[in-house]
Amino acid sequence: MGLTEIKSRIAVAETAAGRPQGTVTLIAVSKVQPLERVIATLEQGQRIFGENYVQEAAGKWPDLRSRFPGTAVHMIGPLQTNKARLAFDLFDAIHTLDRPSLADKLSRLAQAQGRCPMLFVQVNTGAEPQKAGILPDDADAFIADCRAKDLPVAGLMCIPPEDTDSTPHFVHLAEIATRNGLSQLSMGMSSDFEAAIARGATHVRVGSAIFGARSYA
Repeated sequence: MGLTEIKSRIAVAETAAGRPQGTVTLIAVSKVQPLERVIATLEQGQRIFGENYVQEAAGKWPDLRSRFPGTAVHMIGPLQTNKARLAFDLFDAIHTLDRPSLADKLSRLAQAQGRCPMLFVQVNTGAEPQKAGILPDDADAFIADCRAKDLPVAGLMCIPPEDTDSTPHFVHLAEIATRNGLSQLSMGMSSDFEAAIARGATHVRVGSAIFGARSYA
């Protein structure tokens, strides 16, 4: 499909939702993609990327950022507490703040360094036991706790259950964000980003539709 078509579809979805052009940030999910595909996407002008693995990101993005100024990298995968310091220094945004112990660690790092990446609280809207994220019923209290730790929570993130209609999950996430005064919504992937934009997504995470299928070999 490619980057150009994805950007065009985002623009159409913004218009259909009655939103100004450029209100949705495209995160090109480059995890486990060959370096040549990532470079080709950078050469097309894309400057915001998403990674799932701290070590993988640390191995490629310092060099790529020096070659392509203005590039931002977002952490969109589960973050182990023992890798929080590396992630804190490496990423411009962390979309997977999902438990008190991680909030404590990020708070200590933020206070020590006087800065913090943009933070999204991950909400497990499907209450799936195998999936990370704060349960919806616990989200308000967790957001309040993060704020009490002086963490600059900007918004919420979700990954709806597979093989279900994503729209109710996007609606639910938007409701939680609204009542907590949060303006950023990281939701929608290759298969459902247009539905997410219709429900207020500010960040969509698109990988295979831009880069092609991944190989985990």
